[in-house]
Amino acid sequence: MKYIVQPSARIAGEISVPGDKSISHRAIMFASLAEGSTRVSGFLQGEDCLATLHAFQQMGVTVDYGSDDMTIHGVGRDGLQAPQNALDCGNSGTSMRLLTGLLAGQGFAVTLVGDESLLQRPMRRVCDPLNSMGARIDTAAKGTPPVTIHAVDSLQAISYHLPVASAQVKSAVLLAGLFARGVTEVIEPKPTRDHTECMLQAFHYPLQRSATRISVEGGHRLHATDIQVPGDISSAAFFIVAACIAPQAELTLHNVGMNPTRTGVLAILQAMNASIDIHNHAVEGGEPTASITVRSSQLRGIDVPPELVPSAIDEFPILCVAAACAQGTTRVTQAEELRVKESDRIAQVARGLTTLGVRVEEYPDGLTIEGGPLTGGEIDSGHDHRIAMAFSIASLRAADTITVHDCKNVATSFPGFVETARSVGLDITLHEHDR
Repeated sequence: MKYIVQPSARIAGEISVPGDKSISHRAIMFASLAEGSTRVSGFLQGEDCLATLHAFQQMGVTVDYGSDDMTIHGVGRDGLQAPQNALDCGNSGTSMRLLTGLLAGQGFAVTLVGDESLLQRPMRRVCDPLNSMGARIDTAAKGTPPVTIHAVDSLQAISYHLPVASAQVKSAVLLAGLFARGVTEVIEPKPTRDHTECMLQAFHYPLQRSATRISVEGGHRLHATDIQVPGDISSAAFFIVAACIAPQAELTLHNVGMNPTRTGVLAILQAMNASIDIHNHAVEGGEPTASITVRSSQLRGIDVPPELVPSAIDEFPILCVAAACAQGTTRVTQAEELRVKESDRIAQVARGLTTLGVRVEEYPDGLTIEGGPLTGGEIDSGHDHRIAMAFSIASLRAADTITVHDCKNVATSFPGFVETARSVGLDITLHEHDR
């Protein structure tokens, strides 16, 4: 599957983007463990979140589907059943890492598998702290999936210092802490997205938190609540940058999640001189939301402040496209987490931008991008949905056609991306047979 994208000059309209992926994953997990039934509206019907949903259905959770929502009938903290088969997480690292924490203390054995891309991703940084809590978790020889979780009688709480800022590792340890004896504490080197903490509070589970310390005591119950999932700012970022770099643009995105641990992308773009207006503030299910209006901008290269990196970690593929269209040089450092996403995103971005004629210097923890004109070319997404979408948006400033190969995984996070892109002015076509 590939995208063929022709240069276009105008971006305009009003859109909504699909529901937040991180919140959708967690809504399924906590609703399944809760006492009572939870109604979830705005759930992301992407392959990643559906993998999480199907996993819980295999463990005995019943789901009723409405026209634009679903009701999840929780089985309680101790009600999950051992699945008959391995749980397939597809392409979703979030599903696998969070499920590893949640299932570490369940008392039954289970194996987690995934697609070719997921089977290459590191799992020891999740498994090591969980094993120190008394879990028994095995991986393949290189620390990659499949992940096999063995039955244990109980877990013991720990205090864990994250070596690298990671919301997934933090969440896995906290989820295991729900089933551990004592108080489990996670200390972060920098604040990361806090959807797990927000949703625990929404399901009335007690926790203690400060800027970089979160603790939960095992043994409490979760209680059903209704969840409205806002639009995913990571998906919105592609169209925010599209409006910034298009020669003629005015675009409004409605009901975008504005959790402060996720808005680093807006702060970085505003520092680059982006014309961004945030309005219609609201709160949905404990998460702040807003509308965002973006206009054509004369972007400037910057040194990205390292403290903003964790809150924009998923947006760097499209931020690097913005940097390629900016005047001057942009430097990204302390972003080594990008090396272990769906692809090595530092390497994939560097290769793709070089193909389009952009000067790039790559480092172990980041890269330097010299803004300038973009040519056309053939881009390999590396099985990575965010790389595929980012280089589709780059067509707005390209001199010729951009062909992006291996785009199937876009459906994991942004079903309907092509249709949304066309609706605002991109000249993009989908071809089912790749090279």
